[in-house]
Amino acid sequence: MKLGVHIGYWGLGLSSADQLAIVGEAERLGYDSVWTAEAYGSDAATILAWLAGQTTTIKLGSGIFQMPGRSAAMTAMTAATIDQLSDGRMLLGIGSSGPQVSEGWHGVRFGQQLQRTREYIEVVRKALARERLEYHGQTIDLPLPDGPGKALKLTIAPVQDDMPIYLAAIGPKNTALAGEIADGWMPTLLSPEHLPLLRESLDEGAARAGRTLDGFDIAPTVNVNITDDVAGARDAVRPFMALYVGGMGSREKNFYNTLVQRYGFEDAAKEVQDLYLEGKKEEAAAALPDALIDLVSLVGPADRVRERLRAYADAGVGTLGVSPMAWTREERIRQLRLVAELAEDLV
Repeated sequence: MKLGVHIGYWGLGLSSADQLAIVGEAERLGYDSVWTAEAYGSDAATILAWLAGQTTTIKLGSGIFQMPGRSAAMTAMTAATIDQLSDGRMLLGIGSSGPQVSEGWHGVRFGQQLQRTREYIEVVRKALARERLEYHGQTIDLPLPDGPGKALKLTIAPVQDDMPIYLAAIGPKNTALAGEIADGWMPTLLSPEHLPLLRESLDEGAARAGRTLDGFDIAPTVNVNITDDVAGARDAVRPFMALYVGGMGSREKNFYNTLVQRYGFEDAAKEVQDLYLEGKKEEAAAALPDALIDLVSLVGPADRVRERLRAYADAGVGTLGVSPMAWTREERIRQLRLVAELAEDLV
């Protein structure tokens, strides 16, 4: 199991120098990849391009590029550019974002997500292969049939012949789509004990495409806080988990809440969501069961975290994206070092 470091959203508490030091230490420690995110603040592409010029070996992953924020062609342009800047280290993570961001920030209707994702990735692959972009689907039409547009092809070539494309997905249908058309799957709040159940969707998609999942990378992001203070470690991840379980999406459509219910925490998931949507964020965080936090996070003493690392590796995780729940440069680096040391025991 390879290690990645997730530096999350840029500009929230740490300086550029802090983040660069964290990534530099991850590279020195042998982490395979660094991933950065975007919502409606910093964008992922600028950060990856900036890191490309200041690192040499660590792979650069978009975790994720929002589909509504870029045309498929623009995503291919950006990925190819970063691949050139980094001499072939780009990992292209793509996702649909959520209805609030898609419609409220980008002004793009959040509909036909399965078909939109399928066509989007097909166009990205076509563009990266430097084929002329003639594509007529249900959600993408290139060139537009009633105007002066012409089928164009990318004028630069990515370094990689076959750039890995990861799909961020939670729901069963989107997860099946990842197994069908992507090179990797990026789940959030992944329980290794439940991965066999979730993998059924990946296998369903792979079977639909007539392929196996050999070489397919399961690459979750996992929150980490290694300390003998178990309660404090759990508390460090509560705000993040409460946001996802309680506040992502709407009451009727929150894939993370549904996922937690599939793990067996039906009552807690509903309580956390009710509290969060009522504006009681701290109470929502406090309502998260300890057992749920332990299931999907790396929290507590080193021995416990070592066991959980083993559980992820044994379950079939290929790349574990580590997100340190620490608020200073020094403590984040310390957490990365601890994880790297514990992961050595897995070899």
